[in-house]
Amino acid sequence: MYKISKNLLNKILLTFENFGKFTFLISNIFRSYNSWSLYISHAIDQMIMIGNKSIPIVVLTSFFTGMVSSVQAGYQMESSITPKWVVGSLVGETMLLELAPVITCLVLAGRIGATIAAEIGTMRVTEQIDALESLSLDPIAYLVFPRILAALIMFPVLTVIADIFGISGGIVAAVSTLDIDSYQFMKGLKTWFKPWDAWYGIIKGLSFGLAITSISCYCGFYAKGGAEGVGKATTASVVNSCIAIMILDYVLASILL
Repeated sequence: MYKISKNLLNKILLTFENFGKFTFLISNIFRSYNSWSLYISHAIDQMIMIGNKSIPIVVLTSFFTGMVSSVQAGYQMESSITPKWVVGSLVGETMLLELAPVITCLVLAGRIGATIAAEIGTMRVTEQIDALESLSLDPIAYLVFPRILAALIMFPVLTVIADIFGISGGIVAAVSTLDIDSYQFMKGLKTWFKPWDAWYGIIKGLSFGLAITSISCYCGFYAKGGAEGVGKATTASVVNSCIAIMILDYVLASILL
């Protein structure tokens, strides 16, 4: 019993320690604002990695998610008297409010989060970060700031792309399998659409992107233990990012809707 209590206490203390280190890392980003202008150009490279190279997987994921949503909505209405155009409303609202930002960011947590954690973690265990400090360079401004800035710019863009292709997938599925023409689908889409719905999804994408990059940078920055430590940091970044997305999803829904 004593051993169990001691292990539980150690885990609680470790959780608070990690939270403190994470807060320290994020606060140091703002403390290094004098160096931001030196590393703006690095953010462009990160925007290409986070944004341009993620477009194919975002398009593919969102398109088929929209198709599945359309088919499922049509299946639920087979035996009801609900007009067919309601399928467009359901697909549009679910994509804008939930599926596009959440599914996209869960996928990108694996792609982008793992890449960031592995890159920074490798620099940590090979003492490249220590070398930056010895050269009087701020490693947080050099490594963390460009990645977070790129995420703040690109994740809303990727969310918009996911919205467009998700709704497009819903139209394709409705026309090809549900005997619903595009006019009926768009009628339903416009019936329930509110501009805030689109902005809400973009806010979600922005929040999720910030969570993914900050957690991944933290896991990589404090990695230790050689190659095994980098692997553990990469895994932790993906798992913790997915958990953060789910928690933020509920919090934002409670606050903004």
